[in-house]
Amino acid sequence: MMKLFYAPGTCALASHIALEEAGATFTATRVDFSRNEQQQPEYLAINPKGRVPALVTDRGILTENPAILAFIAQIYPDAKLAPVRDPFAFAQVQAFNSYLASTVHVAHAHGRRGYRWAGEQSSFDDMKRKLPEVMTACFDLIEREMFKGPWAMGEAYSICDPYLFTLSDWLESDGVDPKRFPKVHDHRTRMHERPAVKRALAQEGRASGGGRPHPHRCRPRHVVDRRWWLHSH
Repeated sequence: MMKLFYAPGTCALASHIALEEAGATFTATRVDFSRNEQQQPEYLAINPKGRVPALVTDRGILTENPAILAFIAQIYPDAKLAPVRDPFAFAQVQAFNSYLASTVHVAHAHGRRGYRWAGEQSSFDDMKRKLPEVMTACFDLIEREMFKGPWAMGEAYSICDPYLFTLSDWLESDGVDPKRFPKVHDHRTRMHERPAVKRALAQEGRASGGGRPHPHRCRPRHVVDRRWWLHSH
């Protein structure tokens, strides 16, 4: 059985939703950032990057949302989460998700983890001031050029939709009004209505439509097995 490692309020929600959409058999294990579990040796043995998501499979461990999402779509073709038999169309899906990973998520991180790129408080403050402008530019492009409608890639729901939903849920905390992007905002509303999204949010201790918790302040609503690493493989 596959095992997904996640932390509430993080990008791991995208992979969590995709697993639910695919009807996959898996367990979801919370990595408690408030206790710095992501930097403990037990978790670093699973993902040396010290980040989430990580997906343990019978063939090994996968990290990074674009890779995990593509894997889910390919091993569950009947779920029709991507055009896996059309190389060009599948590459278009990957291009959308790559933009979310390499540009949108990285822009968001500048507002909270500026220490990855600079060492002075003045630099951190400047990044935070710039964040709303940069995130607005990212979502302007998505709204205007990338989003096909009614789903991210057009008529068919795909692995792009959980990822877009997850990152668009960060807009308010980045100082951006999501309503300025009508297509993305409507998409987010419809995503909240999907049973798979509701299940993933419930497992992560969030109510659908309840907003994004900050991962460093989260506390579980269920009992965390502090010995999860003993059976992580």
